Amino acid sequence: MKKHIVCFGDSNTHGYCAKTGGRFDESQRWCCLLQKNLGEDYLILEEGLSGRTTCFQDPIHEALSGLDYIYPCLMSHEPVDLLVIMLGTNDTKERFGSSAACIALGLKRLIAKAMAATDAWQNGKANILVITPQNIDKRYIDTEVGATMGRGCAEKSEQLAEEFEKISELMGCHYLDANQMITASANDVDFMHLTEEGHLQLARALTDKIKEILG
Repeated sequence: MKKHIVCFGDSNTHGYCAKTGGRFDESQRWCCLLQKNLGEDYLILEEGLSGRTTCFQDPIHEALSGLDYIYPCLMSHEPVDLLVIMLGTNDTKERFGSSAACIALGLKRLIAKAMAATDAWQNGKANILVITPQNIDKRYIDTEVGATMGRGCAEKSEQLAEEFEKISELMGCHYLDANQMITASANDVDFMHLTEEGHLQLARALTDKIKEILG
């Protein structure tokens, strides 16, 4: 059987393209590139949803809390060999009123719930890789998304790496910081979604990390 890898994230996992307002295609998205790089012994399962948070209920859109969906997601793809979580960008929105430290506690809740889904895991043992997303550029505030994202998002996003690394260590998860893997600048439309080059760089780095984890 192929090794099942669930990639659980937000619009940057779904593949939103800020320049077109659509979605990067299968030759561009990091999940699809990861599948190509790893080959036929692996099955990469894209579970990206625009607006998804770690655990916060969005007052404007329903069903965006990762905490609510992680159990059925894992169970629908069992047996899962590795869960890749890349969330946190949407949690910085002003309407959630949450600090980077509290966002990290939301991640901790999400990880704990994923670990508790023992029937979903290969051999009943959880295996999770946490990725801190690429930081939001401060220039986002002057774009169309600035009004709905609210103030302080870039500053909070810059603090996530330190907090997420602590939680990953505490929970026994593998960890990567996308800011250490992606040298491509943020797009010049909303300054928070990955560019095509960003997707390519992330896929390359994850290919090496996943081979290290799963062999």
